[in-house]
Amino acid sequence: MKFVAKEDIEAPIDEVFARITDFHAFERSAIRRGAEVKRLDNPPLTGPGAGWEVRFDLRGKRRIIGLEVTDFDGPERMQLKLRSEGLKGHVLVDLVALSRARTRLRVETELKPKTLSARLLIQSLRLARGTIEKRLAERMAEFAASLERSPKSPG
Repeated sequence: MKFVAKEDIEAPIDEVFARITDFHAFERSAIRRGAEVKRLDNPPLTGPGAGWEVRFDLRGKRRIIGLEVTDFDGPERMQLKLRSEGLKGHVLVDLVALSRARTRLRVETELKPKTLSARLLIQSLRLARGTIEKRLAERMAEFAASLERSPKSPG
């Protein structure tokens, strides 16, 4: 199952890439939403090999997902491998400079079930696809707005 979200952001590609690779900010955001986040790389990396274990509740069950950065080609691309007890997949983040001050952010998430229970989870996600895509689009718009509001770096 694949989810894709796109958002155009009024900011240069380097600023957008710096924000999407601010892993500490994403960790704090996940924790505020009720997840437990454990960093697996020590010392923390900002490229290939960076990894996390994330625990959260979804559909009434405790889920544990491992994430690892596998591709890091700044400022255009980052890919993370996703693994769980019954799922595997990836998250691909692509950036395209539309102009010097405008960037298109595209996030593609693909999940593949490995077990019967994971197939059932994917099926329930398929049924809720519209809601999930709407929520993803809202989060992308919030991210874009927060980036556009943030003070520009000098230079």
